Amino acid sequence: MVATKVLVADDNAENRALACATLEDEGLHPVIAKDGEEALALVTADPPDCILLDIRMPKLDGIGACERIRQLPGGEDIAIIFVTAQREVQVFDRALAAGGDDFMTKPFRPAELVVRIQTAMRLRKIARERGELYEQLKHQRDALQRLELQKEQLVAFLVHDLKNPVNSIDLNAQSLQNAATQPERVLRVAAKIRDDSRNLLRMITNLLDISKADEGRLAPNRKDIDLGALVGRVLEELGPTAAHASVALTADVGSLRTSADPDLLARVLANLIENALRHSPEGTQVTVSAAEVEGAVEMRVSDRGPGVPVEQRGSVFERFVGGERNATRTNRGLGLAFCKLAVEAHGGRIWIEDNAPGAVFCIRLG
Repeated sequence: MVATKVLVADDNAENRALACATLEDEGLHPVIAKDGEEALALVTADPPDCILLDIRMPKLDGIGACERIRQLPGGEDIAIIFVTAQREVQVFDRALAAGGDDFMTKPFRPAELVVRIQTAMRLRKIARERGELYEQLKHQRDALQRLELQKEQLVAFLVHDLKNPVNSIDLNAQSLQNAATQPERVLRVAAKIRDDSRNLLRMITNLLDISKADEGRLAPNRKDIDLGALVGRVLEELGPTAAHASVALTADVGSLRTSADPDLLARVLANLIENALRHSPEGTQVTVSAAEVEGAVEMRVSDRGPGVPVEQRGSVFERFVGGERNATRTNRGLGLAFCKLAVEAHGGRIWIEDNAPGAVFCIRLG
């Protein structure tokens, strides 16, 4: 009986050795490739039964290699499993879109690797014989894996982002205790504690509302709103944050009114302004403006930072992304993801434009 041939494509020698030892212990026949191009050449010359593909590899990465393998004669019959240290949901989505059958994260358990190989090969057989059933099974399995990765990212967010303001509140409270005889310092530290507390509350509320949106329960409670008054309250709330960043806050809203949920809209603006402040150089300004456009209200939050590259403008609204923009005050979080969900719950849309220099985050309410 011919042993099952498994191609191991990974640029790390230790990873290749571990995978090969696991395969050999199970009576499988491993073949090694050190990059995507070598893997493609081996598949072309003698197709394996299964491929274990790393994503980050020189010359041709795993995503590109998978796409090209699927285009080869017989390439659709090969089980392809991505084995990577990248745990982001966005990477998972790209891997599946490229034609991957499964997605494993490193470090992996040897027993699990063997089971995943066997399952992927069975699914490929089902795909050949009963395509519709294969699609149903794969869709269900992929949805569960995606949910698991989202949970991992959520835990990382809770540990990292929520911990920072809590630590800051604690440190400022200690400072407050030591400054009892210095009234000016007491007021300054108390303001910082209040600012951190508001940021923490906003992050927690964003998380709760995203959960509501996932369950279809994020329903705006619309009211007639004076935009000038609402923007004024938001700018007053974020005044200490702006002062700490040495960035000015300005508004050009006029006497516009709109129908929206005042709490959701205020938090959308607060998140957009806070995002702008994180990416604004000292001595610049962040401006909030509003105008009536095509019978709808359009609001714009503009900064003078590095801007957002065109290729990132869709992904910055995804969870746990937010965009880098060479920020001087970093934060991963869920703020922009919440903004998108809240605006869309109003029947509106959100997008990004250039400010030359800087970025303009635009929202139009439906």
